[in-house]
Parts: sequence; structure tokens; C-alpha cells
Amino acid sequence: MGSFMIRRILYAIPALIAVSLISFLVIAIPPGDYVTRLAEMSAAAGDVMPIAEQEALRKAYGLDLPVMVQYWNWISGVVLRGDFGFSFSFNLPVKDVIWPRLGLTIVLSVASLLFIWVVAIPIGIYSAVRRYSAGDYLATFLGFLGLAVPNFLLALAAMYIAFAWFGVNVGGLFSPEYVEAPWSWGRFVDLLGHLWLPMIVLGTAGTASVIRVIRANLLDELHKPYVTAARAKGKGEFALLMKYPVRHALNPFVSGQNDIFVDIVSGGTIVAIVMGLQTTGPLLLDALRTQDMYMASSFILMLSVLVVIGTLLSDLLLAWLDPRIRYQQG
Repeated sequence: MGSFMIRRILYAIPALIAVSLISFLVIAIPPGDYVTRLAEMSAAAGDVMPIAEQEALRKAYGLDLPVMVQYWNWISGVVLRGDFGFSFSFNLPVKDVIWPRLGLTIVLSVASLLFIWVVAIPIGIYSAVRRYSAGDYLATFLGFLGLAVPNFLLALAAMYIAFAWFGVNVGGLFSPEYVEAPWSWGRFVDLLGHLWLPMIVLGTAGTASVIRVIRANLLDELHKPYVTAARAKGKGEFALLMKYPVRHALNPFVSGQNDIFVDIVSGGTIVAIVMGLQTTGPLLLDALRTQDMYMASSFILMLSVLVVIGTLLSDLLLAWLDPRIRYQQG
């Protein structure tokens, strides 16, 4: 297992380098740059920015250098000094902007995953054991509904119901007085009070998918000979169910957790904009629109690191869950 982890980490290094290079080039190569966008916004406001001022800004920001030189300056700073560059839009170091948003994104994503596990696993097991019952049909209907309804539409409906029926504004992750406040017990409690709705919205599609996966795989396991043999030996039904069929049926669920995590992180951008969440999604979108390349590239790089970590944890959990799986060279 230790050699497997080392190999996976070593394999991840060139993948992350490739992701950082591609993400940087995609932002830097197209015509124009941040100064061009700034000049366009100034012109729209009726204030024409002189060419000399534009060139001076490009030189100050280092945008006059060759693209590969800009990339090397950025990635070497990230690796050697933990310096993610300078955000043109915020006029601040990228690390001062990215870490609070990234932390909230991780909290929301993990909370959504826990919601999926807590809700989907028991329902999937019940739906398989009580096949063709009223509860199974209800779970199947809710599963199809959860997969069919887009997350952002569900977010709009949930926000409307919360405000119209209960008079509660559930937008954002914090109340207005806590948005810029330093961390305290009151801010933490306020976060928990706002976290539940985006957690449910982001977890709905994953919950519906996991219910279907667990139900289908558990139905296959329940009719295998080892289950019949264990039942003939007098093993209790609940203990039999949890020790063998459920454990084996969870393999596809565990291996697919990283895909669900990626869907939550990437698909959460529209939901974050609709609900006004203080996560990475809105900032990443603004950085891409304004070609704030150090900000956008840093966000993409950090999200890629989360994906690599999630894949590794998923593989390790799968090996722990099923002793038949062994990660060996070749």
C-alpha cells in the first residue's frame, strides 16, 4: 500500500504540471489581456485610457514578457515560495484572496459528500432489500427527479420557498454582518446556519445517482451463492446483509466518489452565483472574464490538487473496504 501511494503521488506531479501549463496558456494566449479588459471597461464608462498608460501597466504587471517566461515566473514562485502571483483585479497577492474561498469550497464540498452518504446509502439498501415495494418506487421516482432537475433551478426554487413561506433569506454562506468579520464562534455558528441549503442543493444529484448505483449492485449481490450459503448456516439477516452483500456493493460507490466530488466542485459555480456563495466559483468566473491569469490559474491548479487528493483517498478507501483488491506493480 505504501508503494502504491508513492507511485500515485509521483504520477500526479506531471499531471499537475500539465494542468498548470494548459490552464495558464488557455488564459494567456488569446488576444488581449487584463489591461485590454481594463481599457475596454474604462472606454465603456466614457474614460479613454491612453496607449502609453496601457503599456506602462503591462510593464508593471509583467504582461509584456513572453508567455512562457510569465508561466515560469508564476509556477516557480508557487513551487519554491508558495507565491501564487498577484491578482490584478483585487490588487492583492493571490494567496490572500484564494485561501478563504478555497477553504469554504472544501467545507461545502465535504458537507455535500457527507449528506450524500448519510441519505443515499440507507435508501439504496432499503430500495434493494424491499424491491418493488412502495418505498422502492418512491426512491426510484425521487432518484429520477433529482437527476433531471438542474442544481441551479433547485437552488432558485429552494430560495424562493424559504423566503416566501418562512421569511428567511438563505442566500450566501454568512449573514451580512459576518461576511467580512474575522473567525469567531458566532461566525462559525452562522456558517452552519447557512450551510445546510447549498449542501442539500449540491448533494441532490449525487444522492439520486448513488441510490441507483447501490440498489443495482446490491440486487446483484443478494442473489449470489455465498449469500444463500451464509443464510443456510443460520446467520442473522441484518448481520449477513451488512457484512457481505452491502460491503461488496459499495465498491462502485467508493470508486465513483471522486467523480461526484469533481461534479460538486465544478457544477457548484452556477449554484454559487445564484445563491451568492463565497466560494471559488464566482471568483474563478470573474478571473476568466477579466483574464486575471494568475488568479484563474491558481484556482484551477488548487482545484486540480483537490481532485488528485480525492482520487487517492478514494482508491485507498476502496482497498480498505474490499480485501480482494490489492494494488501491486503490474
